[in-house]
Formats: sequence, structure tokens, C-alpha cells
Amino acid sequence: MPPPELPPLPALTRAECQVIDSYLEVLDLLGRINPARGEGTYRGLRAAQALVSKAAALRDALALMHERGEHELHSGTLVRALRLLDGERRSSLVTLPPGAPPE
Repeated sequence: MPPPELPPLPALTRAECQVIDSYLEVLDLLGRINPARGEGTYRGLRAAQALVSKAAALRDALALMHERGEHELHSGTLVRALRLLDGERRSSLVTLPPGAPPE
């Protein structure tokens, strides 16, 4: 039996797609850097090094939108896209894991 078909992504401009893609890449890297979830310094170091270029790509996508006159982010549409692209799980890796309160 084939897996269920996912709903289609909402219609996005090319710049909005780049913002979403870059944002998720930044989240993934921040999740690898997160010391509360880290597996080692080398992995975190490599992610931190890559973060610079991914953050620049996010900045460039937002700058392009602004230059084109797209001054507002349509959060409802972008939230739907983020959810379809596993944004909730990916963003959860940036936060502290649930567990015991601090000592």
C-alpha cells in the first residue's frame, strides 16, 4: 500500500520558497549546535561554520523580497508550508529537551 499523499504546498513566490528553505536549513544547523542536544564539539563546530552561509542566504532571500516590494510576510501561508516541511520537529531541536528541572 503506497504512503498517504501529502497535501500540496501553498502557492509561494520564489523568494518565499527561498526564505522557507533557508530558514529550515538554519534551524537544522542550530539544532546540531544546541549544546543541550549536542553529540560532540566537532559536529557543532561544522554546523556553526555552515551557519554563516545559510544565514546569509536567508538574509539575501528576505532582502530580495523587500526589494521587490514584498514588505509583508504572509504568516498563515508560510506556517502551512513550514508544517508540511516538518518545521515543528526541526524547530523543536533548537529548544531545551524536556526533562528534570535545573538543580
